[in-house]
Amino acid sequence: MTPAETVATIRADPRFAVACEAMRRDHPRMVEDVVRLTEIAAPPFGEKPRSDAYLAMLAAHGLDEVEQDAIGNAMGLRRGFGNGDILVVAAHLDTVFPAGTDVRVRREGTKLFAPGVGDDTLSLAANLAFLRALDEAGIRTRHDILFVGDVGEEGIGDLRGVRHLFTEGRHRARIRGFLSVDSPDVARICNGAIGSRRWKVNFHGPGGHSFSAFGLVNPVYAMADAARAIGAVAVPPGTNTTHCVAIVSGGTSINAIPDAITMQLDLRSGSPAHLATLEAEVMAIIDRAVAAENAARSTRSGAITVEKERIGDRPAGQTAAESDIAQAAWASVAAEGYAPSFEASSTDANIPMSLGIPALKIGAGGRGGRVHSLDEWIDLEPEESLRGMRTALATILAVAGMEEVG
Repeated sequence: MTPAETVATIRADPRFAVACEAMRRDHPRMVEDVVRLTEIAAPPFGEKPRSDAYLAMLAAHGLDEVEQDAIGNAMGLRRGFGNGDILVVAAHLDTVFPAGTDVRVRREGTKLFAPGVGDDTLSLAANLAFLRALDEAGIRTRHDILFVGDVGEEGIGDLRGVRHLFTEGRHRARIRGFLSVDSPDVARICNGAIGSRRWKVNFHGPGGHSFSAFGLVNPVYAMADAARAIGAVAVPPGTNTTHCVAIVSGGTSINAIPDAITMQLDLRSGSPAHLATLEAEVMAIIDRAVAAENAARSTRSGAITVEKERIGDRPAGQTAAESDIAQAAWASVAAEGYAPSFEASSTDANIPMSLGIPALKIGAGGRGGRVHSLDEWIDLEPEESLRGMRTALATILAVAGMEEVG
């Protein structure tokens, strides 16, 4: 049976109709779960309160082996009837917003406004709703499904939650598929992993009075030369390769030559080879800028030195558009009347994709906007929300293997 035929069979099964009706009746509870979880702050590296709450919610849903692992992921297992393989269905706990951000939810009709409400708190609640619907419909799957609320997806979290799941987690040897539920949009299926290397580069110099020590080497000039040269680097077309000098900081006074200046870099590509080439070129540019500054001005009080610290490494990868998992997602999206498309992004699915494990990022349903801003919003108008939830649930069942009856 082709993936499209599998999806059609699932959607025609009376048990799927029962599950969809359960999600419809349960929709207000799902919305309340979104609000409850959103209002538990989960800043980068501060996800534990939300992880604790989600762990209790998973336990209340009757899953097996409910646990919080050493890195802070909350998870529980819904057992299948097959050979013991695992499909991971994950949503990330963390947001991009720092501690102290006001995360109270404001409601306007069917819209919810709050930092992080759609990225990715909606998906945490949707996964709980999928669990309840599967249980009410009595649907069993061939593969076990490991529901995970993971930490460290955003920013310099560097995918540490899913990285731990696949490198040290006790279920790692049994995982055969991975679905990251992330964002409301179900039509855009992420099957490509944009890799990134993030660097913190510290330029050091002797410093001195801006007037009396004029002529000494200045780390700002080295940094500026490096930044300008990085900006001029040509990237190969069609590879999603980019570079950005993102953060610059340092200095002590308007009338002092700085003794230290820092810049942070974001380098990305959909090609591991191109990413490695770009990284090597950028590192060489930095070294040349330091040498040029030391040659251009006096080093009598000391030379410019540089420290390079890699602070992020997200691997690139891809799940083939022709693969069963990708075609199942495509068929599920199309069956609800959406226009499906494949795209590449940087998500939790980067890790399994880089390991050759079939993985995608899919949506949870509804609409949203202003992601990563203080006025982030989602619209959970029931019909559109449920349409998307049916899409995601059909994908999950197609990948996990829905039990045939009769």
